Amino acid sequence: FLRKPWPYGFYTGFDSDNSSGDFSEANHKVPEMLDRDPHQSNRTGKQNGETEIQENGIKRHRTSLPAPMFSRSDFSVWSILKKCIGLELSKITMPIVFNEPLSFLQRITEYMEHIYLINKACSHADPLERMQAVAAFAVSAVASQWERTGKPFNPLLGETYELTREDLGFRFISEQVSHHPPISAFYSEGLNKDFIFHGSIYPKLKFWGKSIEAEPRGTITLELLKHNEAYTWTNPTCCVHNVIIGKLWLEQYGTVEIVNHSTGDKCVLNFKPCGLFGKELHRVEGYIQDKHRKKLCVIYGKWTECLWCTDPTTYETYKKSEKRGGEQKKKLVSEDDIKSENDEADDMPEIQDTVHFIPGSKLLWRINCRPPNSSQMYNFTSFAVSLNELEKGMEAILAPTDCRLRPDIRNMENGNMDVASKEKERLEEKQRAARKERAKDEVEWHTRWFHQGTNPYTGTSDWLYSGGYFDRNFSDCPDIY
Repeated sequence: FLRKPWPYGFYTGFDSDNSSGDFSEANHKVPEMLDRDPHQSNRTGKQNGETEIQENGIKRHRTSLPAPMFSRSDFSVWSILKKCIGLELSKITMPIVFNEPLSFLQRITEYMEHIYLINKACSHADPLERMQAVAAFAVSAVASQWERTGKPFNPLLGETYELTREDLGFRFISEQVSHHPPISAFYSEGLNKDFIFHGSIYPKLKFWGKSIEAEPRGTITLELLKHNEAYTWTNPTCCVHNVIIGKLWLEQYGTVEIVNHSTGDKCVLNFKPCGLFGKELHRVEGYIQDKHRKKLCVIYGKWTECLWCTDPTTYETYKKSEKRGGEQKKKLVSEDDIKSENDEADDMPEIQDTVHFIPGSKLLWRINCRPPNSSQMYNFTSFAVSLNELEKGMEAILAPTDCRLRPDIRNMENGNMDVASKEKERLEEKQRAARKERAKDEVEWHTRWFHQGTNPYTGTSDWLYSGGYFDRNFSDCPDIY
């Protein structure tokens, strides 16, 4: 696969309604996609809006996109950014060639790709095992970013996305609740009423010249209803390197603290920055402690591969043994080698350590294999490939603000890049005009499905689900497309 990912927060930093538009292009099982009416449930079809029904009654959704990925070999991010030095990144419009045919709201939904980890957490009687499963879920949520070359479309204000997966046991709704700053709110619940997963995301972007860093903002909350437990955390910082020249590569770093607000247990995960010769690239290490700060287990692995856990004594014994063996290796590294590596710190590390398995460890999570043709589909996972599928009859059921109905995304997915670019510009102009009209009439924007409030567990500001979306009363939804 091509190693040209974009950072998590970078996705929400562009395509602003305040932009001048100068840089626009025109200048596991198969999914049950929708919580549908029983009369609609037998609609079938294939790739473009038609879905095949298997003998067991489960719908098989597409395994590839309608058109292959558009080549970006003749374009560079720097060709855009060099014209925008000194501007806020949130006010830069990027050409459509740098996009992938998904909205950021759909990208958030990829958190649910590893929902089996939530199901595991719900099924465990032991609170330590529940925390291990939740920690694995938090790490898996960023795994889909690995080697993703394009940025999702920035959602329009009021844009929504829904997904119901009856086979996986959840339904999901998200809404773009603010455009400046860009804030995406989401809510998901188990169809068996066993969990609630919700949060809001609004990362802060920093341009460092050679790299772009996305500092995470927003709280993520998981409630396990059967156990009367709530866990909260934030995502690690994400950084994309070589935005000026060279091969783009991505790293996640920083400390993620997952707190069980019922028991007082805490999981501290350290997403390590890339070290000398790429030794620490993608590594995650941490531990779970009880409310008395006693370490209960150690967690280690890579967010791009897998996650393991073991007891603290075994881990410390292994690390001491590894350190003794490493002393001899350090003597073989010359000062010139270190200087050379530091001079090329922004290059993609060529030497990457694999995860050293510690005997007796328990596997918590392993990344899903991607489809064989993933490199021609923006490095999408099988889960991501299905997210923008539009089946026959969906238009009558979906909210008119749903991402699947966005003409720019739909045309890009179908390979109509010129039409997609013109539609993207039209939608941006329409959003700017609507904003000016509201300002002229002194009318405030009102969100439809979420409201601003206080997270009941952290006491911080949050966007909370107002309810009612799945009643499907969409009469007062805004006209954004």
